[in-house]
Amino acid sequence: MQNEKWQVRRWFEAIHYCEQHAEGYALITVLTTAGSTPREQGTKMVVTADRQFDTIGGGHLEFKAIELARQALADSVNQRQNQQAVHPFPLASKLGQCCGGAVKLLIETHVSHRQVLALFGAGHVAQALVPVLAQLPLSVRWIDNRESLTPTGPLPANVDYLCDDEPVGEIPLLPGGSWVVIMTHDHQLDFELAEKALKHPDLPYVGMIGSQTKAKRFVHRLQSKGISEQQLAHFVTPIGLSEIPGKLPVEVAVSVSAQIIQRLHGVTGSAASGTVNTKKEVLHDTQ
Repeated sequence: MQNEKWQVRRWFEAIHYCEQHAEGYALITVLTTAGSTPREQGTKMVVTADRQFDTIGGGHLEFKAIELARQALADSVNQRQNQQAVHPFPLASKLGQCCGGAVKLLIETHVSHRQVLALFGAGHVAQALVPVLAQLPLSVRWIDNRESLTPTGPLPANVDYLCDDEPVGEIPLLPGGSWVVIMTHDHQLDFELAEKALKHPDLPYVGMIGSQTKAKRFVHRLQSKGISEQQLAHFVTPIGLSEIPGKLPVEVAVSVSAQIIQRLHGVTGSAASGTVNTKKEVLHDTQ
């Protein structure tokens, strides 16, 4: 399934996509023009960390504008606040353009404050969990490597489904501060996802479904892979609240969503990090 983002073409479509999926972006606007210029006043384009949408005329002007926009976007993410700046550009030989005119570009960054949650796995538990997560102030990235489980109906606006043959490759693409929930059908894939997520410098919550035995085994394997105690402090397994019993998909989904709700409200002590949750035990998502 092709990611919806890669079907977006126009700047206004990109803004809608980014707002719906809590992805930061920079809006570039041709603020003023003088003389001969590639595009007219009011022309816009959008730049994200990995793509750009529409054009302000191409050439070295656009290349430099994209560079400035991505730097501003990175600064906004680090500072957790939006910013705007006006940049004047004479279209002379120094810029590699010979139009002879001049433009001023307004670059505005927009960083979402909605919490991003990456859910790996699309089995029975995940299918029960997503409708609950969709009702919370979250931007959900739902990822699986099985084409047969791709949802056929419409998804909530804040849920983005991606079928990826190599789900581990999605970890580095997550925005800093994202939460990760792992519940795939494959123990080895679970381990690879957990290892990659824990090595990421800015993923504060990595939760994984599983039994107590699986949890202990994974902690030992992760330690042998060089995962430090500090990194393991972000690892919560088995995921979910032990106070909520049951192993049915809907029961596990309620337990997991309850823990997510706690975190949204700043409560983080319901399960020991890097250890095991003494009751909430599910081997894996069986589908």
